[in-house]
Amino acid sequence: MATALKPTPTVRDQVSPEEWALRVDLAAAYRLVAMYGWDDLIFTHISARVAGPEHHFLINPYTHMFEEITASSLIKIDIDGNKVTDTPAPVNRAGFVIHSAIHAGRDDAVAVLHLHTPHGQAVSAMAEGLLPHTQTAMIAGHDVAYHDFEGIATELDERERLVADLGTRNSMILRNHGTLTVGESVPQAFLRMYFLERACEAQVLMLSAGRAGLNNPNQGVAEKVEGQSSGPGIRMLAEGLAWPALLRKLDRVNPGYRD
Repeated sequence: MATALKPTPTVRDQVSPEEWALRVDLAAAYRLVAMYGWDDLIFTHISARVAGPEHHFLINPYTHMFEEITASSLIKIDIDGNKVTDTPAPVNRAGFVIHSAIHAGRDDAVAVLHLHTPHGQAVSAMAEGLLPHTQTAMIAGHDVAYHDFEGIATELDERERLVADLGTRNSMILRNHGTLTVGESVPQAFLRMYFLERACEAQVLMLSAGRAGLNNPNQGVAEKVEGQSSGPGIRMLAEGLAWPALLRKLDRVNPGYRD
């Protein structure tokens, strides 16, 4: 028998305005991931670090579908995985390991987004990784790092290798596993994931027609696109243009994330 999800009491009056705004953006990201079909039942995770010396971060309750996430239902945990907010909902252990590693190791990684989409997993299993054969792949590819699969990420000692492999890049293909992006904000991490996932989808489609007929881009084009798609413009594109439009769409399709 289906069990109705109990509404989560609002925590808006219990947190700072800055944390509440972060919660709203993060809840929106969960619902947008579901809207784009990138979710994996209750698995995978998106997190956001709360400002302050405590290094607390927000993550999903390991009980909700992504389209059910609200700003108030997000769980605040510390860098050791202990729940800061009073909630009976559990936290995914693998989510804690992956996200705590990057939040602790990268001061600029306010948001971390991790997915298991079929297209992302398919490219993660390809020896060559992401190929620079589409504009979207060139936008995403110059910023992609790789991390070898070590099994389901429940071991704490993997955190050091995750951070080392990510380095200063903002996107990662987890070999034989999935995709990951980081950002100075939730909108930045989401937009990077949009480009990465679109590139992976296009790669799977183009390779289904065979490798022999692919058109290789001219020499120097990938480097040109890197210059065109790097730098501070990503903030304006993500936060000033794409994110407000995405929130308007979400308000039409699946409102309620602001609760």
